[in-house]
Amino acid sequence: MAEAVLIDLFGLKLNSQKNCHQALLKTLNAVRYHDGAKAKFFCIICCSNISCDRDNCELETGNGLSALLREFEIVSNPSMAASLYTIKQKVDEKNLSCIKVIVPVHRKTLMKAFIDQLFTDVYNFEFEDLQMTLKGGLLKQSTEVNIITSQELEAIQNEIETYLRSLPALKGELTIITSPLISDTFIHGFTTRTGGISYIPTLSSFNLFSSSKRRDPKAVVQENLRRLGKAAGFNANKFYQIKTDHASDVWIMGRKEPESYDGITTNQRGVTIAALGADCIPIVFADPIKKACGVAHSGWRGTLLGVAMATVNAMRAEYGCSLEDIVVVLGPSVGPCCFTLPRESAKAFHNLDPGCVRLFDSPNPYVDIRKATRILLERGGILPQNIQDQNQDLNLCTSCHPDKFFSHVRDGPNFGTQIGFISVRE
Repeated sequence: MAEAVLIDLFGLKLNSQKNCHQALLKTLNAVRYHDGAKAKFFCIICCSNISCDRDNCELETGNGLSALLREFEIVSNPSMAASLYTIKQKVDEKNLSCIKVIVPVHRKTLMKAFIDQLFTDVYNFEFEDLQMTLKGGLLKQSTEVNIITSQELEAIQNEIETYLRSLPALKGELTIITSPLISDTFIHGFTTRTGGISYIPTLSSFNLFSSSKRRDPKAVVQENLRRLGKAAGFNANKFYQIKTDHASDVWIMGRKEPESYDGITTNQRGVTIAALGADCIPIVFADPIKKACGVAHSGWRGTLLGVAMATVNAMRAEYGCSLEDIVVVLGPSVGPCCFTLPRESAKAFHNLDPGCVRLFDSPNPYVDIRKATRILLERGGILPQNIQDQNQDLNLCTSCHPDKFFSHVRDGPNFGTQIGFISVRE
């Protein structure tokens, strides 16, 4: 059963004939009859240029139509992208996922194309043909079009991108944390959660990862990324991020890309690489002598598997980097104040260094993955002064600072994601 019902009248030419009102009234009554028991949201979508607002709507006359329309929310915008995004916000506010779309047959494929761009697999859509053609005609329908051309798809994407660019930043200004250890040879930084357009509470506002299990679509994440590129000075079209497996594989850019990897290295100019983090550590590596760089995603498993030194060793092997020249900066992550592991898993950190574990004799000791990462880097030959893991912003616990950072520990499976990024300037 649908939790939300959307009736698509967008762009249709309506007239004020009596039979039009009767046809619409019949459709709305049918919706209320079939979906009224479970659905919590009823909406009519129409184009603002056909005068369908509350104050001036030809449809709101006689035959009980006016009273029935008051039970439906009317979304009226000049663009389909704006209308559907507005509806998405209303659906998300109510935490609804099952949506019925009643749409004219000739617009069904177009509607599906917009939905594919603005929604994720979290939502379950069912489609029903809008049956309103009577003698005299409310709708002038053609047959269903089953194919969207590449030009039409590009137009849809452009319409969505244009609309998303117009949206204001949420939760404050876009903020990038940088390290003085990394030279101007590179563009680099670590993002926070402010200044983007993601509005889902646990994803707001500068979420930089889209998943089929979350409500933020790729289009929104891409707009956040575009804004980051503009602010930081890199080309968002030449952007690559890790494909997390919580292991220690490293992709050396230019070689065949693995299916998954938790590190990337490159010496290509103008190419930005990024590591995800939302408790796990996003790590950035830079060698100003060889003009090479790297990133790594280091959770507790990746830390123990040595992903940080695996990235360092890839830079040495591929670009001839020297250990004494490589600078390593650890981005914001969960602190030992908030991160626990079962005692069996914590043993490996205790064996690495007892200082990495607090309350080791408890069932769930507190573990310091940042300290463990530094220890492994120093043992691998990175100079202590070339490792930055402490400063006013970088060592803040992501779980303890909901105003600044996303956190899986704090927010659960629907957490947002920040990144650490770096590129060699062109």
